[in-house]
Amino acid sequence: MTSPAIDVHGLRKSYGDKVVLDNVDLTVRAGTMTALLGPNGAGKTTTVHILSTLLKPDAGTAFVNGCDVWRDHDGVRAAIGLTGQFSAVDSLLTGEENLLLMARLRHLGSQRSKTRVAELLEQFDLVEAARKPLATYSGGMRRRLDLAMTLVQAPRVLFLDEPTSGLDPRSRRTMWDIVRGLVADGTTVLLTTQHLEEADELAHRIAVLDGGRIVAEGTPDELKRLVPGGHLRLRFTDAAALDAAARLLPESDRDDPGLTLTVPADGGVGALRTVLARLDAAHLEVDDLSIHTPDLDDVFFALTGRVETKGTET
Repeated sequence: MTSPAIDVHGLRKSYGDKVVLDNVDLTVRAGTMTALLGPNGAGKTTTVHILSTLLKPDAGTAFVNGCDVWRDHDGVRAAIGLTGQFSAVDSLLTGEENLLLMARLRHLGSQRSKTRVAELLEQFDLVEAARKPLATYSGGMRRRLDLAMTLVQAPRVLFLDEPTSGLDPRSRRTMWDIVRGLVADGTTVLLTTQHLEEADELAHRIAVLDGGRIVAEGTPDELKRLVPGGHLRLRFTDAAALDAAARLLPESDRDDPGLTLTVPADGGVGALRTVLARLDAAHLEVDDLSIHTPDLDDVFFALTGRVETKGTET
């Protein structure tokens, strides 16, 4: 097995009496995306800043691409890219000039810089706007340019801290497609986001951070099964079939006008098979069936006791 791209154990960070991170463990496999969720002040951005060598932890170990984040700054920085909550582009330059400046800062050389900039402008659909002033760019274009600048040196590990903050739904989905493509090409991504739908859409795994601790971790489907509220909804063709099914499934709630039963279930395949087997044994046919599981909003509220609000955090 290959080593994880991000490997964190016992990470701690405090500011005076305020504990921001309290014994955090986190592992991210290479070529996957993990989303870090948590209420404002949970420590998401602090975690990213430690992993990108911008902050020193008080205790614990953290390795990125095999490099110690505190003892090997150069090794970590050579392997990562970081896109923060706020755009880092220079508004006095054009999009192309911003990218060329970053390429030169990364010491790519004159010819390689021009080639790489052309590749990124094409990849991020910025060719037509390349030589226009940033004042003419929309918010979505600025965020695409910001991410393109992060990718000038093709990092192996990418930290995205609220990458779609402030974007409209269309621009957000454009960014999602770009990020999916990066992961498909082998880039490892650690994403912090306040958009629960974003984590659900993009992440292979999700870690929920609350009070400086990881309170739950798993795939989106695994996390949804942690909280109650999942159910099967069965619709029958007539009242007689509904009556018979209700007697067979006494734990269900019935809706006579809709000819439906709602059966509590965890959303797993096993629960579905059990219910269908009981109906089949009684020779009862289901006209329509749907599976409902809690969404990440339900999970977030159950695990943290609050609903996420927008804003900056530490």
